[in-house]
This record gives sequence, C-alpha cells and structure tokens, in this order.
Amino acid sequence: MATPSASTSDDASKPNDIEENLLDVSVLKELARKGLVDALNGVNGAKTLVLDQSLAGPLSLVAEIALLKHHGVDKMFWLEPGPLTATTTNVVYLCRPLVKWVKIIADQVKRLSRESAKHTYTLLLVPRISTLVSRILEEEGVLGDITISSYNLQFIPVAEDVISLEHDNAFKELWVDGDETIIYNSMQALMTFQRQYGLFPRIVGKGDYASRLATLLTRHPPSSASYAPDNVVAAQAGRIDSLIIIDRSADMITPLLTQLTYEGLVDEMFGIRNSHVEVPISLLAAPATPGQPAASSSSEPPASTPATSALTREKRKKHHLTTATDPLFAELQDLNFSSVGRKLNQVARRLDEEYKLRHQAKTSAQLREFVSKLGGLQSEHQSLRLHTGLSEMIVPFTHTEQFNKSLEIQQNLLANYDISAQLTAIDEMIAQGADMQMVVRLLCLASIINGGIKAKTLENLKREVLQAYGYNLLPMLLALSSPPLSILLPNPLPPSALSAATVTKYPYASLRKSLRLLIEEPDAVDDVENDISYVYSGYAPISIRLVQCVAQKGGVLSNPASVKDKKDKDNADANKSKSPLSGKVQAHPIVGWKGFEDVIASIPGGTVDIVQKVPGDDDSVGPSMPSLREWLTVI
Repeated sequence: MATPSASTSDDASKPNDIEENLLDVSVLKELARKGLVDALNGVNGAKTLVLDQSLAGPLSLVAEIALLKHHGVDKMFWLEPGPLTATTTNVVYLCRPLVKWVKIIADQVKRLSRESAKHTYTLLLVPRISTLVSRILEEEGVLGDITISSYNLQFIPVAEDVISLEHDNAFKELWVDGDETIIYNSMQALMTFQRQYGLFPRIVGKGDYASRLATLLTRHPPSSASYAPDNVVAAQAGRIDSLIIIDRSADMITPLLTQLTYEGLVDEMFGIRNSHVEVPISLLAAPATPGQPAASSSSEPPASTPATSALTREKRKKHHLTTATDPLFAELQDLNFSSVGRKLNQVARRLDEEYKLRHQAKTSAQLREFVSKLGGLQSEHQSLRLHTGLSEMIVPFTHTEQFNKSLEIQQNLLANYDISAQLTAIDEMIAQGADMQMVVRLLCLASIINGGIKAKTLENLKREVLQAYGYNLLPMLLALSSPPLSILLPNPLPPSALSAATVTKYPYASLRKSLRLLIEEPDAVDDVENDISYVYSGYAPISIRLVQCVAQKGGVLSNPASVKDKKDKDNADANKSKSPLSGKVQAHPIVGWKGFEDVIASIPGGTVDIVQKVPGDDDSVGPSMPSLREWLTVI
C-alpha cells in the first residue's frame, strides 16, 4: 500500500507559506531509522546480517551501509537457499514473515549446527512477529536455537509529500492470495501516524477493503494519554482534517493505462522501485569541465541517435530519483512527456547564459561570486545531462507503432468508441508479438469499461494469448477472471456468477459523466494543466476524482477546458484574484461525500464516513479549516 500524491507541474513556484506548512514527514524516517538501530543494538557484538532482498530497497530509504556497520554489522548476505558462511558468532536474519524465508533460515541453522559451528541466531521479522513463523520453526526443530524479535518498519517518506509502506506484493497478496495481513499492517502504520501528528478528525473512504481498514482503525478508541501533547509533535498537531482511504477496487482502470508523465514513462520503460531507477552509468558521471550544456533547438529530444543506441546497450547503475537532491526532476516529474523537451531546452539555454557570465567577471568580487555559483551550476548541468539522456531513450519507445497503437486503443476504449473494433485491434497486436503485459492490460481495460467481453470473443482472445506467450500464463488469466479480482469477464455473466452475487459490473459509463473523467475537447487538453486529466492527456484518474469529491468538489463539477474562446479566457484571467493560488481549484472544509452520495453508491464496495472523537474531549472533533490541509490517501 502506498500514499501517492499528485503534484502540479508548477510545484517549484509554490508560495513560501505553503511550503512551510507542509507536514514534516521526516519524523517517520527517523522513527524507522531508530527502530532499525534499536533492533541491531539488541544483539551485542559484531553481527552477520542476512537480508531479505525485497527489504533492500525500503531499507535504503531509511539507513545507509555506514550506519549498519557503525552498529556492529560486519558482513551482509542475501537470504537465499544454500549454505551460509557466517563471519561472526552472531547471525541476524532480517526478513518478512513468509514461509519460504523461514524454511531457508531453518535449513541454514541446521546446516551450521551439523558443522559444529557455534552461533547465536536472531530473527528480526518485518513489520511484526508472526505465530506462523514460530510454528514452522518448531516443526523444523530449530525454534529453541533462534531468538525471534521484530523490526516495525512502517511508513517511509519517499518524497516531501509522499509516504509509503513500500510493500511491493501488497496487491497480489490481497487480491490474488486472499491474505489480508497488509490491512492490519496499514492500520498499525496509521495508528503510529496519529500518535505523531494527531487524531484523524474524519475518516472517509470507498471500497470493502477500505471499510475494513477504517473499522480496524476505529475499533479500539484511543486513550487520552496516547494523544497527549507530550506524545504528539506539537508543531504538527491539528494540521490534518481527514484521512481519505480509496480501495483499489474503486479504480481498477487507471493502473491499466499507460502513464504519460515524464516520471510515469521512466517507470514504464526503466521501472522505478523504492524511488530508485537503473540508468546508464555514463549519465551519472559529473561534467568534465564547466562548459556549454547541450541545448536542443526543438521542443522535443531527438528521436534516435547513435548515442541513444549506445546508452541502451550500456551497463546500468541504480540511481536515487529524488526531488530533494534533483530540483530539475521536481520540475519534470509531473509534466506530460510532450512538454519535457521544451522544458529541457529552456533549462539548457539558462545554464548556457549562466556559464557565459564567467567571461564577464573582471574583478575579484565578480570572480568570487561566479565561483560560489559554480557548484550549483555543475549540479544542474549533471541533472540536465541525466534527464536529457533519459528523454532521448524514451522518445524512440514512444514512437514505436505498438506504443501508439496501444494509446489509440486506450483512448477509444475510454470514450466507449466501437468496442468490437478495439478488440480486433488487440487481437492483431497479439499476432504481431506485442508486449504481453501491454496486451493483457488492454484486455482487462476493455472488460471493465464494457462490463465484460462477449464470451466467444473472450475465449478466442485468451486462447491467442496462451498460444502466443505460453501456457504458463494460464494461472494469471484464471486469477483475473475469478473473485475477488473478476476484471476479465464474459458478457453476459454466467448464471453461476450472478447467483453467487460475487461479481458486479463497474459503472464506468455513468461515472464518466458524473465525475467528468474525460476532457472531450481535444484542442483543450493542453490548456488544463491545473486539472489532473492533463497528466493522462485528457483522462482523469477515478481515484483522484474521488478524493476531489471530498476535498475539492470544484475540480469535479467545473471544466477548466470549457472556456474555448481566447477573449473569454483573457477576461477570466483578468478577473482572477491576485493570490498565488488563483486559477487553481481551491480546497474546502471536509463534509464527507455530501453532494456525491448517488455517485459513490453506484461504485461497488462499502462507503466510509466516520467522525472520530478523542476521549476526554467535550466536543466531537469535526471538520476544520486550517491554513493548509494534508490528505493521506491510501491505495
């Protein structure tokens, strides 16, 4: 589960008062860091750390290797089958409480015991101790040899306004395996969040799993002592007026679409995991000498060059993409990719002018001023080089026939245009050997939007997928067609599904109008940068529209693209307030789903609207209107 946040492309120009009023989520990083240090310090002496690879990324956002070594870690190994060569008496295992890991640990302990090696074993489970782990270790006969403890890793800040549990397999565990542990872990993390920042006055949500999470969160009323001023970061208390929980079932459509922002396409092509991306090593090298940064004369990076081909073949290295250390990334990440080339060109020209100033420096004071700026210029130059290189690698990908055909099918499906023709186009993509994931995403998208696919057509498409990509995909197709997912379905539904009442058609056609999901005027798409539909070239994610139903109703009810006449737009601009936030949809006091009750009721799943009260208070904690509100959205 993660906490995504949609930022506008002009975040860099936010007023200072807003920046100062943002929640300081670094407190959560310090909690995670302290928890790791305390867990390691619980084992005296030098330690051999055996680490679950899935935790390496999240831990890298919390601590550095130097910190681990400072607290006694001598050597580190991945947790994997086979013998373990421990270099110290103390062996510390750090992993999630999964059966596969526990069996490997038990096997390694037994191997070392047979070798008469004397070791002390400690098992740190993330995020908490599991009874199942103890039972497996007992069955394996090594429970008495291992000390079981926990490292309570919860929310991790991945940006100044984004926190995440960084649990990669949460969706599969919940929707395929039926394992609801992540809901309990989310509740524990939110309880910790409340202890740091104060109680959520109001909890609003949509979806069955969202209802379960809200029920867990409010089942045990907090004691007054738990939220006393001494236990709350005083500067942060009272700054949150609502928790909005959106179940993924409320919006299965958006993750099936191709991301069209710069960061989204970097994720589509390279894959962003735990805020890290693997990029060609040469793009991370510092500029050799201060010189003129390359500036493209066009508004888009070159489609394909020999240098681009060389970058594609080059060895890659992990790079931490963060707005804190890369200001240019902060400007680029939420831009529609069509605008990225223009932005890079502007930055290159500005840096070029800044470098030329060194020739105008004649006095020692002017030279000293230029030298003081040189470090920042070189940092920006390196950042420009990185993002220009990534853009040049992405452009050929976006110019391929398959990519553009996929976008065309997506847009036609979202507009409910000639569904049968789109299914035929998908069939042709299978025959052409298109990317399997792309094909399956399009099939699921067609099924959700159209309320299913004709049974005969669906069976033929499934057969084509299996024959083209391999019968090892059969379990995946079965999971997509079965509860609780049920997103790749025949139309009409078979009587068995209807009688079981486990499948409900998603009301996309009605939501499209009531939540204003599509900007119908193609020429106006580029003029609505303050609307979330801009990042998907005319489509507004349903999950974001649901958040706006609670916090920014104007963003759902009004259309920023409705003013088509330039004169009308100029008049509207002239009448705007002089406030730095003028022209943007403003927030308002939280009143739950008021005004959208019928729309919310049409979406399958439970609906949540709870007002919390701190014990000992005379008045209920209701919706408030602080200077800046923070909404935590868990998807």
